[in-house]
Amino acid sequence: MRRARSTLAPLFMALATAASTARDARAQIDTTVHHGPLFTYRDAILAGTFGVATLLARPFDDHYAQRLQDSSTQANRKLHNLAKFVRTTATPGSYIIGGTMWATGRIFGNDKLAQLGLHGTEALVIGEVSAGVIKGVVGRQRPSVRPRNSNSYELFRGFKSDDNYRSFPSGHTTSAFAAAAAVTSETSGWWPDSRWVIGPILYTGAALAGVSRMYDNRHWASDVLVGAGVGTFAGLKVVRFIHSHPDNRVDHWLLAGSLSPAPDGGHTLHWSLMRAPNPIDAPAATPRRQSTAH
Repeated sequence: MRRARSTLAPLFMALATAASTARDARAQIDTTVHHGPLFTYRDAILAGTFGVATLLARPFDDHYAQRLQDSSTQANRKLHNLAKFVRTTATPGSYIIGGTMWATGRIFGNDKLAQLGLHGTEALVIGEVSAGVIKGVVGRQRPSVRPRNSNSYELFRGFKSDDNYRSFPSGHTTSAFAAAAAVTSETSGWWPDSRWVIGPILYTGAALAGVSRMYDNRHWASDVLVGAGVGTFAGLKVVRFIHSHPDNRVDHWLLAGSLSPAPDGGHTLHWSLMRAPNPIDAPAATPRRQSTAH
């Protein structure tokens, strides 16, 4: 256990630094409606942070893989159970949690809960699709493949071969950081002080999800760091886009339902896929001319 801690300490520091930068980058999310650029200079800083962390970790990919597959580390039941829990929570758990939050918020009229569930799930989808494309293009060999070779890349091999050559980046890490970034950004807009509580909790969980994939011998350290970057960008960009485009069709359609008491008892589910008319654009009613009798 002590060996595992000393082995993972530098990686956790890299993830923590990147996550801290991502949390600070939440300043780019403005709750006021505006149509500013989707990408800002803060994105360059964030990308640079993840890039530097990945370059620093890349030479140690083989070292981390070897140490985490040590017999004593793998025999630790606590580590095994923790890895399984955070891995499952990341995927498919994040989709189940997000979908449940969205449905519960719509049914009981809690708009904030529904928004968290929907926007978090949107970030998951965008992050995983992006990661999937990169996996297919890069075609990196997983550490579980023998002989182990962290330098084994082949363009487009990830699309042609089996899952053993879709290591870069980590999909579970992407999902975990996408959810963490989206939820932290959304909630800090409602409750600014919450980012010092919600952010560290969610990003710590996301980092554990990434490390669990290394423990399971499915990813290299650099896979995890890039997955964290892809997921963070997905979460931040979804929330920024939503706030700058509050009239987007997806939100209108999926945040349009509610449950209300029925006059005869029970409840009625209200839902509309038709866009509500904008009062500004609605034609003004023509006043009826009154006729006078002579």
